[in-house]
Amino acid sequence: MSQTIRRVELKDRVIILAGTVHISQESTLEVRSLIEAEKPGRVCVEIDEGRYRSMSQDKGWESLDIGKVLKEGKGFLLMANLALAGFQRRMGAGAGGKPGDEMLAAVKAAEEAGIPYSFCDREVQVTLKRAWSKSGLWNKSKLLASLVESAFSNEKLTEAEIEKLKEKNELDSMMSELASFLPSVKEVLIDERDRFLASRIFLSSENLVVAVVGAGHLDGIEAWLKRLDSGEATPGTADIEASPPASKAAKAVGWAVPAIIVGFIVLGFFKSGTSASLAMLLRWVLLNGSLAALGSALCLAHPLTIAFAFLMAPVATLNPFVGVGLFAGLAEAFLRKPRVSDLENLAADVASFKGFYNNRVTKILLIFFLSSIGGMIGNFIALPFLASGALK
Repeated sequence: MSQTIRRVELKDRVIILAGTVHISQESTLEVRSLIEAEKPGRVCVEIDEGRYRSMSQDKGWESLDIGKVLKEGKGFLLMANLALAGFQRRMGAGAGGKPGDEMLAAVKAAEEAGIPYSFCDREVQVTLKRAWSKSGLWNKSKLLASLVESAFSNEKLTEAEIEKLKEKNELDSMMSELASFLPSVKEVLIDERDRFLASRIFLSSENLVVAVVGAGHLDGIEAWLKRLDSGEATPGTADIEASPPASKAAKAVGWAVPAIIVGFIVLGFFKSGTSASLAMLLRWVLLNGSLAALGSALCLAHPLTIAFAFLMAPVATLNPFVGVGLFAGLAEAFLRKPRVSDLENLAADVASFKGFYNNRVTKILLIFFLSSIGGMIGNFIALPFLASGALK
């Protein structure tokens, strides 16, 4: 039996785990052959129902409302999602397959054979939100930088190289690298989903079940199935099915920077007078606004967007509920509304640097991201100057 096929013997039934590489054409063929040969009582697939509908109906991004995305605070989240989609699309093109083809093939094979099937993965938006909420701004930036670098890399994998990803040592290396780079993301994307998938698969009552999952989840799911079967664990997943609320500490940090800035300026007023206080205020506004505007300019934003980013950066800093990226992004969306072609070509454009930069939707996201980073850097540069002015 292939090392990517695990036959897990439980007390009263058998669960066959079929490990796949999501962009491998060979995995798609293997999944169909396995289901036809085993004729299980149920097929479980590592996909949620919403993503299955989107993939099976070939639903694009035509209904995307970029303004609504930014207002709901999902700009960073969407940018990470698009960068990951670009990476998967490029890898799939090199292997002759598309991400998720093997899951669609499993469902189709089950339907043709009259076998019931279940969508056993957690909703992708919940997973991304949990990963995002567990990451600070620095880790968000690291994650986006890593995804964007992967999406725009010229490296292409051959089918043989992609099949090699099924080998355990290769997967262990990848997981270890992810864990050391961003432990919180590894916990959400891998550890939590191992448990979630195992719990949903375990709840299937049929004597023989075939579960089609990513090869990277094989060890974790098998371990959880054995724990569930022995009674060491229960299949409940309510605690990992929602985004964790922001902690009190995180909320306090959001107010800390504006409080420190205002405190230094007020202290400067009492110690050195109005002129010194106004000089401190002007220096902060220039640093904060200029770097936010620079972030927008690097994206070749509309001149009015750049000016608006400069003007609104100080306002955004003093209100932790909004950010300069929101103002800059909405301004660009108003001044250069995404065209129908931008939405229709979004999936293809995110696979190249030129496409990502020229598409109006992704350009708005870049402006949102870089103006936010610029404003943040401006604040950190300004703090020492404000401190010296207030304490001298």
